[in-house]
Amino acid sequence: MPVPTRPLHLAVALDRPRGRGAEAYVRAARLAERGRLDFVTLGDSLGPPRRGETRLDALAVLARVAPATERIGLVPTVTTTHTEPFHLSSAVATLDWVSRGRAGWTVEVSAGEATARHFGRRPAAPGPRLWHEAGEVADVVARLWDSWEDDAEIRDAATGRFVDRDKLHHVDFQGDAFSVRGPSIVPRPPQGHPVVAVDVTGPLPRETAARHADVVFVRTGPPGGADVPRAVRAAREDLRARARALGRDPGHLVVLASLPVALYAAADAVALADLAGAWYTDGFVDGFHFRPEDPDRDLPLLVDATVPVLQHRGLLRSFYPGGTLREHLCLPRPANRYAPARGTA
Repeated sequence: MPVPTRPLHLAVALDRPRGRGAEAYVRAARLAERGRLDFVTLGDSLGPPRRGETRLDALAVLARVAPATERIGLVPTVTTTHTEPFHLSSAVATLDWVSRGRAGWTVEVSAGEATARHFGRRPAAPGPRLWHEAGEVADVVARLWDSWEDDAEIRDAATGRFVDRDKLHHVDFQGDAFSVRGPSIVPRPPQGHPVVAVDVTGPLPRETAARHADVVFVRTGPPGGADVPRAVRAAREDLRARARALGRDPGHLVVLASLPVALYAAADAVALADLAGAWYTDGFVDGFHFRPEDPDRDLPLLVDATVPVLQHRGLLRSFYPGGTLREHLCLPRPANRYAPARGTA
């Protein structure tokens, strides 16, 4: 099997429908970190929980996980519908600071009428409008992160100056559903922009993803079907073409196949490594986002059986190349859009 020159990226979902205590998430994230996975995800929704489900705030849970881990990326789902972009940008930036540059967020929308009634701010909207709004949220969030230049903080006790006001910027963003003046109340995050992820399984999020995402998930059913890898590759080619048409470098868009996994023994885990290696070397995907059926059963097998096989075959690294999530994903740190304008004024 030829060894590709590009890195294989792996992530895992920590979702557990009945999870309540933080320690279960901490243990799972530490285990994934021992396997040198790029990041963990945690889903969230604004809708009411289903019967038997415990709904926790994903961003708050991963903020608890952050100080208990050292290298692994932390990517909660954050819903842009019914959520103030200014507060969203502050929360994700704070996660990036407390994790020392390991934060991301998965963009999601909420189209349900019940959720709209629960919030009481506005009626439910159709999907295309919600994803257009999500793109505007992703845009203004990035602008808010740039509203502080990297060296804006002075912290000079002798003079009493905390910040250089010339290096703070109003974003003055006017969208279709909201407006934001800025600047942010949180300094620019360590990564510049925390990583943006979008689930592009359906067609509606793809334009937003092509414009704003660093990572995209393409969900599949059980990976045994012959048409599954071709469908994932078609989605990857579509997204990269869209990104290129928008002037983006398509190589900076990491496409992950999001696979459900149910592992009962090390030999199933090895078979998963065979499948992952084949899809990867054939160029179907840039990596995988595993969704364990039972995290307590499946995640140890992923780390102790699937990962070592991929490492032995030279497909997966055995160490973290850096300290931030962007470094794990081989993504550049974005330049501040406002700093050059100040420098040439």
